[in-house]
Amino acid sequence: MVYIRERLSIKFLLFLGLAFVLTQVPIIGDYFRIINTVIHESGHAFIALFGGNVETISLFMNADGVTHGTQSIWIIDFFTCAAGYLISSFMAYVSFWLIKKNKHTFFIDLLLGLILINFILWVRNPYGLFWLASFGILFLALLIKGSKKVMHNLVLLIASVILVESVSTAYDIFIISLIQPHAAGDATNLSQLTAFIPAQGWGIFFFAQSLFFIFLGFKKGLFSIGEVEIQPKYQLEGTKDYY
Repeated sequence: MVYIRERLSIKFLLFLGLAFVLTQVPIIGDYFRIINTVIHESGHAFIALFGGNVETISLFMNADGVTHGTQSIWIIDFFTCAAGYLISSFMAYVSFWLIKKNKHTFFIDLLLGLILINFILWVRNPYGLFWLASFGILFLALLIKGSKKVMHNLVLLIASVILVESVSTAYDIFIISLIQPHAAGDATNLSQLTAFIPAQGWGIFFFAQSLFFIFLGFKKGLFSIGEVEIQPKYQLEGTKDYY
């Protein structure tokens, strides 16, 4: 019990619960869930650049997303398909690692950079552009005007949303791969690339890796979060779809 208390704080559990409830709220929940969608689709896009070309990324009001890119060699297609869920889960781990290290400003910079890259290079649908602009403004306002307490709590909430979504989306694709293996997005794409592993196998893999990163974060004590000192904030100065 002491081992668990040293690695889980009440504050973490409260924010995790808040993130879960928030993501279930119609419209508002989907708006916040898209932060994980951006990470997921960007994961596809960054890997695709190693051997092909990313045409567009679309972000939708229901928090779904799709990356359109030209086909490449088998190995690049394979890692591109696998990257979405893996990078989403890894980013959830990194988010809490940065919070634990009091790197709140760097965490926001990282997300702002991701938003800017998507805004300039890839996202072209109206809602996607609206989401990137509005969330980017929110982060900029937080950096310029946000108090230490507000910054800490909002960063913790965003990290919790990313964690909740990294697991829930991986669970969803796992269930879909069992029920509709021919309509399971990345799991289906991977099963077509690796004929010896069915969509169900990739669905299990995606869900398992999301749990692995939670276990790793727990083992490293990243979820034991209290009140911390925040860094000083800034002052004014042919296509293939991956789901």
